[in-house]
Amino acid sequence: MTQPLFLKGVMQEKIWGGTNLRDFFGYDIPSEHTGELWAISAHKNGPAVVKSGKYAGKTLTELWDQHRELFGNQKGDVFPLLTKILDAKTELSVQVHPDDAYGLKHEGELGKTECWYVIDSDKDAQIVFGHQAKTREEFITMIEQEKWEDLLRYVTVKPGDFFYVPSGTIHAIGGGITILETQQSSDTTYRVYDYDRKDAEGNTRPLHIKQSIDVTTIPHVDPDLSQTTAEQQGALITTLVENEFFTVQDWKISGESTFKSSGLYTLVSVLDGMGTLTVDSETYTLKKGTHFILPNGIDNWTFNGDFHIISSIPGKAI
Repeated sequence: MTQPLFLKGVMQEKIWGGTNLRDFFGYDIPSEHTGELWAISAHKNGPAVVKSGKYAGKTLTELWDQHRELFGNQKGDVFPLLTKILDAKTELSVQVHPDDAYGLKHEGELGKTECWYVIDSDKDAQIVFGHQAKTREEFITMIEQEKWEDLLRYVTVKPGDFFYVPSGTIHAIGGGITILETQQSSDTTYRVYDYDRKDAEGNTRPLHIKQSIDVTTIPHVDPDLSQTTAEQQGALITTLVENEFFTVQDWKISGESTFKSSGLYTLVSVLDGMGTLTVDSETYTLKKGTHFILPNGIDNWTFNGDFHIISSIPGKAI
């Protein structure tokens, strides 16, 4: 396979969503409360569809099940990664995700370790990242007494910030923030607190206090991020995070630059700008909001233009 897989993602409406997916990227959105684009997804709750080429019309799930050679015959029941863009017009619930062992046992799917690249944010916008409890008993007591301001850690963000959010981390994306999220392919979320807000029908959303207590890392530990940056002709490449689940990089392209594959396959999202991609003498136009996979067998490719990309591969670079 020497053609990239260009994908049409799936929009997800959310109580906290807005219109930035339309306003920033020009996507068609289903409502004024559109919270997420599942841009590169093989999850059953929102599989992306191939837009063109040999596999046009097939879902990424079908390709994973029927053409595993596209992914280097990687083992596993499910395509391991999911790339989203989230528009948080208002704050998301305070939540936590399980690890693989807990997720598989209790939910029948992977846990969720994720990371966020801040595309845009209002001035002084904040996220919740971690908590202040020193023991599980203190954590439980603070939840029972609803001491949220004492329990939660708040961090002010700006465009270009990056956060690694391992499973077990209490977190929430605050209002006025648009991010690109790279995560394990899981839709399991345990809500700890949702600001007592109600949906259009006047109902509150369910909380998952027991599960949250079970899976939260206590005390909170800030993950170690040892980022590295390398220059090559026409590109500045920053490795944002590298672990057993994914390696995520920031590519800033300015001119012509040739890349070599460092994983079984590569997920690519264009956040800004425009240019071209050349693979096996075939040239494709790229623009802001394009998402695609460079499947196994594409060992090198060339970008030309002025644009900004977030890429990911499964696991660590090889």
